[in-house]
Amino acid sequence: MRYTLFLLFPLFLFACQAESTSEDATTDTEDDGWVELFNGENLDGWTPKFAGSPLGENYKNTFSVKDGMIQASYDEYEDFNGEFGHLFYEKPFSQYILHVEYRFVGDQVTNGPGWAFRNSGAMLHCPDPETMSVEQDFPISIEAQFLGGPGDGTTRPTGNLCTPSTNVHLADTLTTTHCIESTSPTFDGDQWVSIDLIVYGDSLIHHVVEGDTVLTYTKLEYGEGGTLANEGEPIGSGYISLQAESHPVHFRRVAIKEME
Repeated sequence: MRYTLFLLFPLFLFACQAESTSEDATTDTEDDGWVELFNGENLDGWTPKFAGSPLGENYKNTFSVKDGMIQASYDEYEDFNGEFGHLFYEKPFSQYILHVEYRFVGDQVTNGPGWAFRNSGAMLHCPDPETMSVEQDFPISIEAQFLGGPGDGTTRPTGNLCTPSTNVHLADTLTTTHCIESTSPTFDGDQWVSIDLIVYGDSLIHHVVEGDTVLTYTKLEYGEGGTLANEGEPIGSGYISLQAESHPVHFRRVAIKEME
């Protein structure tokens, strides 16, 4: 028991720090150092990549800017055939707070996979998107997964972690589980949700949903199936991308504050 508490106490301190940092991130948007990655008008600085299409091709105009929001929509689709999309910001980052405000809307496109219902996310520490193959579904990354509830009372937390070709440590123990649930509540309907991702290079990430720390993990590293580094090597920086996985989703704010 004493050994378990010894392991968990540092994470408790990190969680307290995350909540304090998140409040600073979201309550005073005029703080020095905050940069709006989305300008509210167009996709300048962002590049799309869809499975089956070359980098830069906005397949069926999935990504657009309307009403001051980045929108992933499927108005031009008859059905979905695995065209998973990612919208990459133009430069990499290492230590930062990423603030995202998102909501799910409408209905999932025909033939979208069941797990992708009200499912999106922010991919962190991605390699240069130029390295992705045409057919590649997802970038090697640390994914902060965004989920919406089905509205039937089912528990479905957001701010989860998924690890395409990466691994992390929980309570200092290596885990190779692909997706790990957070402790957040379920957000049903089309409501806006805010999340802060507090990233310290390869050492530590907090997921903070609506001001509450819901997941913390450490020691980010490449996993099995990665093609750019050996398994077990640390992954401490990279590009950020937003997901389009077959359900319409809006992003009204994407902002970053880099940290030393």
